[in-house]
Amino acid sequence: MPIRHRLLAVVVALLWGLNFLAIDASLGHFPPMFLVALRFAVLAVPTVLLVPWPQVPVRWLIGYGLGFGVLQFTFLYWGMAAGMPAGLASLVLQASGPFTVVLGATFLRERVSGRQVLGVLIAVAGLAVVGWQRAEHAAVLPFLLTLAGAFGWAIGNVCNRRAQPRNPMHLALWMTVVPPLPMLAVSLVVEGPDAIVGSLTTLGAPGAGAALAGLAYTVIFGTVVGSSLWTWLMARHPSGVVAPFSMLVPVFGMSAAWLVLGETVTPGELAGGVLVVVGVLLGSRAGRRDGRARDGGDPSRPARDDAGDLSPSEARPGARPPVGTR
Repeated sequence: MPIRHRLLAVVVALLWGLNFLAIDASLGHFPPMFLVALRFAVLAVPTVLLVPWPQVPVRWLIGYGLGFGVLQFTFLYWGMAAGMPAGLASLVLQASGPFTVVLGATFLRERVSGRQVLGVLIAVAGLAVVGWQRAEHAAVLPFLLTLAGAFGWAIGNVCNRRAQPRNPMHLALWMTVVPPLPMLAVSLVVEGPDAIVGSLTTLGAPGAGAALAGLAYTVIFGTVVGSSLWTWLMARHPSGVVAPFSMLVPVFGMSAAWLVLGETVTPGELAGGVLVVVGVLLGSRAGRRDGRARDGGDPSRPARDDAGDLSPSEARPGARPPVGTR
């Protein structure tokens, strides 16, 4: 994985780490399920009207939207609304890294090198150290909800990788079309129309401005910028190589929560964060098995599948996408 791609992955981790503060601010005003629907609806409408179809199979787009959009953020927002601290949430959600490696090896048949396994184990050990230090301050249910969100993110990662988009930003934007309607339906049933209407008619109340600013950050930097860069990286490298960088998110998230929200960080948590960084660096330097790695990581070369063959969309010049993908 080229150094510039690693730096981009670190930028995404920083954006997503700060995103937990934005979510915390938004949850102070909006109901969690409705907030998920609102977050994606803001982007879904202009996407349908203005953004070209990403030229990927519909099933992988829906899978990406359900995993990354619906499952991840439903359980994350629910967990944070139920009492999960922002810093701890940023940590627990990064269990998506090990989940992705396992799912990638199982369903995509991606090879996992010894160094990569070691890196993931070290990073997981770091997460365990930080989690052990923080777990006694959080209830069990919010922890389990956030962990379920991490698994949803891993499902989205695998579908993202399988989609092989020609334009990653188009895929990231069209993914936002999937969550709004199902999440609005869930919100109407679980939270009720009164809670939804109340959050929209009290936007002038104290704290609403911070909630709107948090929503704007989540939409622009958490979804458009962060997800587009992440999708671009996932399309060029095996998911097991890119995913460990998500373990840097709690390093940024917990640091920001300490500075802004006053959440304390113990020496043990700092030690765990160092282990996470070391594990990510080892995992990202794992032996590169895919065809693009052998080609020097040049993104201009045709994408290859995990066996080193040209992906179906590149196998024949000018080939039309499969039926149902337009």
